[in-house]
Amino acid sequence: MSPHRYRLIISCPDRVGIVAAVSGFLASHGGSITEASQHSDASTGWFFMRYEIDAGTLPFDLDGFCQAFAPIALEFAMEWHVTDARQPRRVVPLVSKLDHCLTDLLYRWRSGDLPMDIPCVISNHEDMRDYVEWHGIPYHHVPVERQDKASAFVRVSQLVDEARADVVVLARYMQILPPDMCARYAGRVINIHHSFLPSFVGARPYHRAFERGVKLIGATCHYVTDQLDEGPIIEQDVIRVRHDDTVDDLVRLGRDVERAVLARGLRYHLEDRVLVHGNKTVVFD
Repeated sequence: MSPHRYRLIISCPDRVGIVAAVSGFLASHGGSITEASQHSDASTGWFFMRYEIDAGTLPFDLDGFCQAFAPIALEFAMEWHVTDARQPRRVVPLVSKLDHCLTDLLYRWRSGDLPMDIPCVISNHEDMRDYVEWHGIPYHHVPVERQDKASAFVRVSQLVDEARADVVVLARYMQILPPDMCARYAGRVINIHHSFLPSFVGARPYHRAFERGVKLIGATCHYVTDQLDEGPIIEQDVIRVRHDDTVDDLVRLGRDVERAVLARGLRYHLEDRVLVHGNKTVVFD
């Protein structure tokens, strides 16, 4: 059984004494720091910190921690939260017809590789129902009709709320979330897309990339905002393309890198390793 840990996440204006104040607070209560990460951004004058703390060394629970730490947070004008690492986050994937990202997430969930619960899967198609229900997970089919998308996303939001989702993952969900939904779940919706955007938009991007002779295929995992595919980036990676690779090879390579990047990006989020500031992120990997 893994040790019981709390995660303390802080961002605030940079100034002398932040580390001393936080570390001193923990030391004064006998708290043992098991992992420490910090970053000072000279361009913004902002400071970022992530501490993992052995919960068993502290004299209070999570609520008690929050009450005791609040005066320090106020003194340094901190944006902060503390979480219990034992409590898995509730992740709701949204999927369309492409299954590679969802199947990878379900494997990582079943194997315990990702610390999460999946209360349900939502899709605008029926294609993945049998596979999802085989895992014992409820599957909700919400068609998105072109003439009435608003009603569909009202239903999607209801299902997300009913599932008490901490995170929504667009696992190759081929619909654009409306601005009000992006705002409602700000910082809690994660998307993945291939690196051909914006050069090869629309249908058949791999065919056009093949015709152009691209040498790299990549993927970007990011938070969703009302600006399409322009939210804060969590993780990226690339795979090289050989001169003799076919279109099918490009598709296979693209799906490989999408799976890997989405899994890493989601892991960073689940482990409270991503701190968003403006449209950028600090990722303590």
